[in-house]
Amino acid sequence: MKSLSRRDFLRRTSALSLLGSGAPLALTLAGIGNAAAAGAGDYKALICVYLTGGNDSYNTVLATDTDSWSAYSYERSRDADGIGLRPVGTPANKGASQPFADQLGGVLAISPKRPEGRTFALHPSMSGVRDLFASGRLAVVSNVGPMIQPITKADYLNGIAPRPAHLFSHNDQRSTWQSLAVEGSTSGWGGRLVERFLSGNTTSMFSSISTAGSAVWVNGQQLKPYQMAPSGVITIGGGAGGTLYGSTVAQQKLLDVMTRSRATQLMAQDHTTMAARSTEAATSLSGLFPVAAMAPWGTPGVVAPAVDPLLQYVDPDTGLPAANRLALELQTVARMISARGALGMTRQVFFVSLEGFDTHSGQARTHASLVAQLSHAFSYLDSTLNAMGVAQNVTAFTASDFGRSFTSNGDGTDHGWGGHQFVLGGAVRGGDIYGRFPVYSTADTNGVFGSDDQLANGVMLPQVSVDQYGATLAQWFGVSATDALGLFPNLHNFTQRNLGFMA
Repeated sequence: MKSLSRRDFLRRTSALSLLGSGAPLALTLAGIGNAAAAGAGDYKALICVYLTGGNDSYNTVLATDTDSWSAYSYERSRDADGIGLRPVGTPANKGASQPFADQLGGVLAISPKRPEGRTFALHPSMSGVRDLFASGRLAVVSNVGPMIQPITKADYLNGIAPRPAHLFSHNDQRSTWQSLAVEGSTSGWGGRLVERFLSGNTTSMFSSISTAGSAVWVNGQQLKPYQMAPSGVITIGGGAGGTLYGSTVAQQKLLDVMTRSRATQLMAQDHTTMAARSTEAATSLSGLFPVAAMAPWGTPGVVAPAVDPLLQYVDPDTGLPAANRLALELQTVARMISARGALGMTRQVFFVSLEGFDTHSGQARTHASLVAQLSHAFSYLDSTLNAMGVAQNVTAFTASDFGRSFTSNGDGTDHGWGGHQFVLGGAVRGGDIYGRFPVYSTADTNGVFGSDDQLANGVMLPQVSVDQYGATLAQWFGVSATDALGLFPNLHNFTQRNLGFMA
């Protein structure tokens, strides 16, 4: 381990003191050691891109070999306005009214390095992701879901293997993905991960950041995340130059009232603490957080994000440019990363989200728009990070409540379990699919699917656990294989504890 000078030791223990007296000794010592090992010039960031509602993986990454496509088409194209997509090479018919898949054209072929005798494609709206995959900057991790231990279809049907609590429930599975525990958990694996490196961050407040409101993934055991607006810093008063109604005096009076409350009620005290923390954060970022309308984050001179072409995607439904909120959130993340040196950051985790994936109905148009936004946002992020010179240091990955059913309920899908995820970054071993891709089948007259990878309604039985997925990212972040076992409670039940998609 790299030796610590007295000055470094004091700085790092001072940073840890911001956790409070409740910080566990093991966490403190682990943080000091990991920070020392990281080195002064080292920086890494993880960005969790959460697809809220449960992304339909069957229409996001598709197997297109003959047997797979036959089963897919049979189950998803029974209805005239069904959700089944068109084969590779099908020209787009913009004049078609129904089904919407005809307007989109065929799925986009991709060529993984290890196809294992099968062929694959992406949703027609994901040309950006296709190009990132082809360039080796993005990987697919197939059929990921919360698991306690490896489970077979026979085990599941016979009830002889433990399974996560409250499967198919939005709130519980969202919490399980983010915290590895059911709803009510107060800390997530992202927050717990960055806590181990907190002593290497001069400004610990900015170690964990959400641009999408409250999210358990960024909560640590002691560390509380800093919440930002999608477009940037939240300021009290909000006037230009730190004013309220044009007055700096009025602004200061407001801050005094909000941050110096003498109330004894717990809620009032908590509000005072949050107001003081927000003010401190805004002050710390003053002059360090770059304006949006400046390269490489935005188009110079374009002040309104909604009309910045860099933050607009093409809506597949209208064919017109539209504002992409996910790209806006990632712009804010990139601007924060640009301030890492001035803030003294060596490790950071970020949480952003894209909502609307609970597609029980109207899926064809809704899902096309959502994955188009995801694809554009990933392209924007990759381009921006490369321009900043930090692409090797930042990894973004997707997560979602669950996958969805293979069967259609007419114009939508129902809740599932396993699903495919994307990982983006310069350190990603891209251009490949990790994990065994599920085999598709059709249902018999009793509704039973023949594939060992599909449960009722064709729901994917996951083959990769969230613990394995997270542990692979955590080890790239700097956690040892041994320490990963402490972060991910079910990891010890799996033989493969690093999936290999990170260099």
